[in-house]
Amino acid sequence: MKKRLLSGNVLWLVLLIVAACSSKTSTVTEAEVEADLENTFTNPLLPGGPDPWAFYHEGYYYYTHTLIDSIGLWRTKDITDLKNAEYKTIWIPTDPKNAKDLWAPEIHYIKGKWYIYYAADDGNTDNHQLYVLENASKNPFEGAFTMKARIQTDPGNNWAIDGSVFEHQGDYYMVWSGWQTRRVSTETQCIYIAKMANPWTLGSERVLISKPEFEWERNWQNPDGWTPNYTIYVNEGPQPLKNTTGDKVFVIYSASGCWTPQYALGMLTASATSNLLDAKSWTKSRQPVFKQAPENKVFGTGHNSFFKSPDGTEDWILYHANDKAENPCGPTRSPRAQKITWQADGMPDFGTPLSTDTPIQKPSGIK
Repeated sequence: MKKRLLSGNVLWLVLLIVAACSSKTSTVTEAEVEADLENTFTNPLLPGGPDPWAFYHEGYYYYTHTLIDSIGLWRTKDITDLKNAEYKTIWIPTDPKNAKDLWAPEIHYIKGKWYIYYAADDGNTDNHQLYVLENASKNPFEGAFTMKARIQTDPGNNWAIDGSVFEHQGDYYMVWSGWQTRRVSTETQCIYIAKMANPWTLGSERVLISKPEFEWERNWQNPDGWTPNYTIYVNEGPQPLKNTTGDKVFVIYSASGCWTPQYALGMLTASATSNLLDAKSWTKSRQPVFKQAPENKVFGTGHNSFFKSPDGTEDWILYHANDKAENPCGPTRSPRAQKITWQADGMPDFGTPLSTDTPIQKPSGIK
């Protein structure tokens, strides 16, 4: 049996053998056991990769994460096998206004063209703004991504990061994290939403739908790792999600400092028939919906995205986390995935972050 199977899946193998031996009518061959193990994976998907994002399109997963000085794209039919995925650097900035600190890229396919949204600055993180690249090729590994625009999120050009785009009832919306005003001595990042006029222009004023108000959203000091020298309260990384019944729209966001083990996911919920640009349409969870699991040695769970299984029957969460509570907000954060389930009332259940020793069945439809 392959050495890699023995390392993380011994318990899984033992359970299968015990089950086979305990049944008079069941026989499981070693080949069948190995075949079943081949259809599992363990986290993390890569040794490092903050702010992971994946998009499934025409048989391939397109994956990206924060690389700081450039934007890279991975392509694979098996999202759980990223280490063997095809890779291409698709953007190296040349304009000094957006050449530094490239954060949280996302790739979207909108009306026949590919768009990549990301945040960048000029070397001063206080100047972070949102940018969008465009590629008209059918295959994003072909042609070239070119700078389309800086997205003007508000008249004051306030700090903005983590832009994500989604379609709802024929209209496109953007959600992102930003400041209400220019920072003085305390930074408070909030979640905003606006309607889009086109993939590179907002068509409405920004609407604030969440700010750090609960205690679990306001952790910013890490006594064992890096801590900023001023107070930072954080809501960031908003990600849209729709339920299977189509009657609710969710925005899942990250809260508390990413350098703390308490970095966790919160949830905003709106009726699918409501006005998404009305802040009163959104209800906020009072507790995190996905958080650290010290018992599984998983800390700082946050900045997630969502993807479908190849056959479209399953929803999966993709997020980054650290193996140690004292690890900072840096390259030690690694991408991890697990399936989410849906409750009878249409609400998502994200479960508990699984340990790196737990075998996970691959998304349905991966061969």
